[in-house]
Amino acid sequence: MAKKNLDTTRRRSISDTARSTAGDDEARRQPTHGVIAEAAYHRYLNRGGGHGRDLDDWFEAERALRDRQASQ
Repeated sequence: MAKKNLDTTRRRSISDTARSTAGDDEARRQPTHGVIAEAAYHRYLNRGGGHGRDLDDWFEAERALRDRQASQ
């Protein structure tokens, strides 16, 4: 009986590790705050530096970076 419980525990541990590794890989593929900030700043400059569209610049930069990483 103890052997059966040990095998079940071992299988759970391995599957939990596999899941967390997959999550870590996904997190590494996401653009960092700094990368998004730089891309948003370049969008701001490219549109002439007008104020009031900072969130638009941020979201557009974030979407473009995620799309680019997803296509790789």
